Amino acid sequence: MKDVKIDQDTCIGCGACESTCPEVFELNAEAKSTVVEEYRSGKENKGEVPDDVDCVEDAENACPVDAISVS
Repeated sequence: MKDVKIDQDTCIGCGACESTCPEVFELNAEAKSTVVEEYRSGKENKGEVPDDVDCVEDAENACPVDAISVS
């Protein structure tokens, strides 16, 4: 599994993550990136994603403010 974290204070709500990897990311009512409910680990800004979901790294790289980290 891959751990995904979103720094919502840094997030500018551009939607690059959601358009790159909609299986994992969506924007909430405050226009901040969140992990979709299926993959959340408690809070909306953290999750665990199966290793075969490759777009999560693409979304990390697409974020213009580096608000997403994948490990």
